[in-house]
Amino acid sequence: MGGPGTPVSRHRTVMNIMDKVPQVSKSAFVAPSASVIGDVQLGDRSSLWYGAVVRGDVNGVKIGSMTNVQDNAVIHVAKNNLGQKVLPTLVGSNVTIGHAAVLHACTVEDGSLIGMGATVMDGAKVESGSIVAAGALVTANTVVPSGQIWAGNPAKFLRSITSEESAFIAKSAVRYAELAAEHAAECSKSFEAVAAEAMAHEEELERSPDYDSHIGNHPVASTSN
Repeated sequence: MGGPGTPVSRHRTVMNIMDKVPQVSKSAFVAPSASVIGDVQLGDRSSLWYGAVVRGDVNGVKIGSMTNVQDNAVIHVAKNNLGQKVLPTLVGSNVTIGHAAVLHACTVEDGSLIGMGATVMDGAKVESGSIVAAGALVTANTVVPSGQIWAGNPAKFLRSITSEESAFIAKSAVRYAELAAEHAAECSKSFEAVAAEAMAHEEELERSPDYDSHIGNHPVASTSN
C-alpha cells in the first residue's frame, strides 16, 4: 500500500448522483473501468464493458436483459435540446451496442444491433430487429423501421436484413452474456488470488526444461502413428 501522498483513484463503477441511484441486476456484468451513474436500470445478464459509460444524471436510462454495451460506448440522456423535449434513453433486450457507439436520448428496441462507432441522436428510434451500420449517424427524430439496415452519414435505408443477419444478432446477445460471466468471474477474484496466479505463472516460465524429471513427473509418450 502507498503512503498518505499516494494518488487514489476516485473512479466508482456504480455511482449515485443527487437522489438518483442505479439499479443493476445481480446477474449483470459491469466491467471495473466502466461507469454506471444515476438513474440507470440494467437488466438481467446484460453487460457493460470496459470503458463504457451510462450516465443517467439529468434523465433516466433503461436497458433490458441480455443486452451488451461494448467497450467505450456512451449512453446519455437529454433534459434540454433543440426540440425542448425531455428525453430518456431506452434500450430493449437482446441488443448489441458495438464498441465506441453513442446513444443519446433515443430508443433502441429489442433484438437490434448498433454497429461500432455509430451514433443515434435525440428522439430517434431504432425499431426491433434492425441494424445501424458501423460509423452511421442516425439524426434526431429519425425512425429506423424494423428489419432494415441503415448506413451512412446521415444514415439512410440500405436494404432489408437477411435471415442470417437476424440469427447473428440473436447469437451475439447469447455469446456476450456467456462471455460476460467469464469476465465477471475473473474480475471478482481477490487481490491475493490474482497475485498467487501471477506468481505461479512466473514460476512456470522460469522452470528449467528438466524440472519435471527432477520431481518425478515424466511426459506421457505419444501413441500416435
